[in-house]
Amino acid sequence: MISITLPDGSKRQFDAPVSVAGVAGSIGAGLARAALAGKVDGKLVDTSFVIDHDVNLAIVTDKDADGLEVIRHSTAHLLAYAVKSLFPEAQVTIGPVIEDGFYYDFSYSRPFTPEDLAAIEKKMAELARQDIPVERYELSRDDAVAYFKGIGEKYKAEIIESIPADQTLSLYREGDFTDLCRGPHVPSTGKLKVFKLMKVAGAYWRGDSKNEMLTRVYGTAWAKKEDLEAYLHRLEEAEKRDHRKIGKALDLFHMQEEAPGMVFWHPKGWQLWQSVEQYMRRRLIKAGYQEVRTPQVMDRVLWERSGHWENYQENMFITESEKRTYAVKPMNCPGHVQIFNSDLRSYRDLPLRLAEFGACHRNEPSGSLHGLMRVRGFTQDDAHIFCTEGQYIEEAKSFHALAMSVYEDMGFNDVSIKLALRPEKRAGSEEGWDKAEQGMREALRACGVEWEELPGEGAFYGPKIEYHIKDAIGRSWQCGTLQLDFVLPERLGPEYVAEDNSRQKPIMLHRAIVGSMERFLGILIENFAGSFPLWLAPTQLVVMNISEHQADYAAEVVQKLTQAGFRVQADLRNEKITYKIREHSLQRLPYQLIVGDKEKAGGLVAVRSRSGEDLGQMTVDALVERLKTELL
Repeated sequence: MISITLPDGSKRQFDAPVSVAGVAGSIGAGLARAALAGKVDGKLVDTSFVIDHDVNLAIVTDKDADGLEVIRHSTAHLLAYAVKSLFPEAQVTIGPVIEDGFYYDFSYSRPFTPEDLAAIEKKMAELARQDIPVERYELSRDDAVAYFKGIGEKYKAEIIESIPADQTLSLYREGDFTDLCRGPHVPSTGKLKVFKLMKVAGAYWRGDSKNEMLTRVYGTAWAKKEDLEAYLHRLEEAEKRDHRKIGKALDLFHMQEEAPGMVFWHPKGWQLWQSVEQYMRRRLIKAGYQEVRTPQVMDRVLWERSGHWENYQENMFITESEKRTYAVKPMNCPGHVQIFNSDLRSYRDLPLRLAEFGACHRNEPSGSLHGLMRVRGFTQDDAHIFCTEGQYIEEAKSFHALAMSVYEDMGFNDVSIKLALRPEKRAGSEEGWDKAEQGMREALRACGVEWEELPGEGAFYGPKIEYHIKDAIGRSWQCGTLQLDFVLPERLGPEYVAEDNSRQKPIMLHRAIVGSMERFLGILIENFAGSFPLWLAPTQLVVMNISEHQADYAAEVVQKLTQAGFRVQADLRNEKITYKIREHSLQRLPYQLIVGDKEKAGGLVAVRSRSGEDLGQMTVDALVERLKTELL
């Protein structure tokens, strides 16, 4: 008798081995039709998977996140099937799932055209309507190599030849198309109803520029048509909000080939930067942080001691002077430890919170650079907290409260928490990692939040809590982090004198709230689409005269508002007021102030909001009081 436990705790008994599809059918015909895969003791499997012993089983449908993953994976194979049907000489390589979709790389005599893409998508729909069964079978590695070589798929054969010889491989067949894959896949092509091919790009075989350039076809797939339409709408909105376009239109910054991955901040952009930095500085001072500054370049000896040289060297910029090797800092942590080590510390000095708007440089691949979102030179709102073992839970709680308050002030009210656990490449002992991961879980429980765990995604020196903020169009961005580190204190030797006069290692917490200032500003630009709240706007108000008769009065208004602490621009050009209003509306300024003869005579300004609303006439003093309510 085989006992199968379902997610609700109920059990189903079977006299003989049974497939996942068979279990779904025993529950109900509707579930049997909806089943895309199964989850047996936490592992995703096909609906054809046979269960021959007691297990926990969840039936996966398109309502589950795992179901969407299976749909996208299967649609990538459907894409390859369609390409092989239309272009038999094309060779298939790899086709993974990515965020919001999938891609597949093909070797063909020419790149695919937009017309090709339309034909491929039409063929995919035709194959889906045929509801072709998707069947899994196994071959030894050598037999799989022979099979793919026999049908002329040299790339697949090369992939399989890199797999150890003793492994048995799974292949999936739908119609006359067969592909290598771990699976699982939907039971038939008829389950794939909502998809769209998005674009074509070039990609080197195995990511090596010395190899052949392949054609990469990107696509997206969803469970429901409404989900696809919402996704396409988000893409349209994202295009409108592209921080690079807005940055150019509002004259905030630019980037150029002579400094790849570096930013040239223009006056308005630097004002935006300063608004965020000074706000963060005020919050840090109130939270008990002390600001420091550490060197940009330090001897490799320090980076070897910290472990960065061994674990991070390929991302570091290296230089030499007088036969000594130096590295431009990719992180601020070792420098902050040196400040801690510069004096004899007591338990009375702890917690010691050292903060730095630290400029870092990382040698990111040129192909991964993307405006402000992925750069080589960036500044972190970095800080390190040195504390005792009995203090770090409270420090984590205080940091969490600070981070959530900052995000709320910045306009982000949807924040999710994730815990990134030990990566494959890491420093420190397993016992230390066990202790650090458990410590992070205790801290999260103390904060009273729910979180998702991410195996393998921690830093090489410790696990990290990640703060993911959701923007105005539903995109999620990882910004803040809190990391518990037992490794650097061991490697770099910070100590404090404990209450019993013994020397102890402090607990070290790495933390950031906005993360990279450049990236966060890119997120802010896109979140607000350049229409910044008053406190952030580089130029908060513009004062415009209707004719030259009000020029002197307009200049007085500008002076008074400037003295009140606002960032004000005067537009005294001899242009029609409608032209001025239209031009400044394109600059997305929060307020436009118009002065004519009536305003001059009454000591007033006519106020127009960014939305175009006429707020009427008011005195400058009344306007200042109104504006103060919008400042942080």
